[in-house]
Amino acid sequence: MDERLSIDLSGLRVLITAGASGIGRVTAESFAACGAQVHLSDVDDAALEQARAALPEAGISHCDVSDPAAVEALFDEAAVFLGGLDVLVNNAGVAGPTAPVEEISDADWRRTQAVNLDGQFFCVRRAVPLLRAAGGGSIVNLSSAAGRFGFPLRTPYSASKWAVVGFSKSLAMELGPQNIRVNAICPGAVAGERIDRVIAAKAEKRGISLDEMRAAMVADSSLRRFVSQQDIANQILYLCSPFGATISGQAIAVDAGAEVLR
Repeated sequence: MDERLSIDLSGLRVLITAGASGIGRVTAESFAACGAQVHLSDVDDAALEQARAALPEAGISHCDVSDPAAVEALFDEAAVFLGGLDVLVNNAGVAGPTAPVEEISDADWRRTQAVNLDGQFFCVRRAVPLLRAAGGGSIVNLSSAAGRFGFPLRTPYSASKWAVVGFSKSLAMELGPQNIRVNAICPGAVAGERIDRVIAAKAEKRGISLDEMRAAMVADSSLRRFVSQQDIANQILYLCSPFGATISGQAIAVDAGAEVLR
C-alpha cells in the first residue's frame, strides 16, 4: 500500500535542508512525485550522490547549515536552479549528546544549537526575500516532541527544539501579512537509523537492554507505535499545498499521541 500523500504540486519550488536521507529524502521524493521542483542540501556527500541518482531532476548542494557562508552559497545555487522559491523545509538537525547535564561539553551544547536553531535562522533569513518575491509561500521548521515535553538526558536537543517552536510562531506573526505561512512539525519517535542510535545511547545510560528501551518508548505513545518518515513528509506536503493555505503559526504533533518523553 502506497502511504504517500497524492496532491498536485506542479510548479512548486521547494528547498529542503538535510534532504539526502531520512525524513528529508522521503520529503524530497514525495514533493517530486507530486510535480514539485526540488533542490536539496546535505552535509553527507555519499548520501548526496545517492539522492542524485534517485532524484536526477533535483538540484543538489553540499551545505552545513550552521555555517552562514555555506547557507549563502546554498541559496545562491538554489535560487538559480529553481528560479525562485515557494517552500523552505528546515529539516537539518542533530541529535546532540545523551548525558546528564553536568557531563555535557560546551562544544556539544553549542554544536546542537548551531545546527538545530542557528541553521534554521540562517536559512529563513535568506528565504524570506525569495518567498516575498514569489507573492508568498510556506516555511516548515522541524521541531520535535522534545519541543513539547521535557526530555531527561537530552537537554541540548530539547532546548533547541523548544526554541524552534518559538521561532516558528514568531515568524508566523511577522510574515503572515506577506502571505508567508510558517509552521513547526513536532515528530515523535520516527522509525529509522537515527532513533536506533538514540535508543542505544539511552539504553546504555539507563543500564537496560535495547528491547526494554524500545518498548518503553513505544509505551509512551497512545497509539503504541513509532511514526514513519512518510507520516512526517505527508504532513509537510499538506501544509505546503493549497489545502494548508490557512494553517500558520502552529506546532503540529505527528507523534502517535506521545504522552511523555523519558
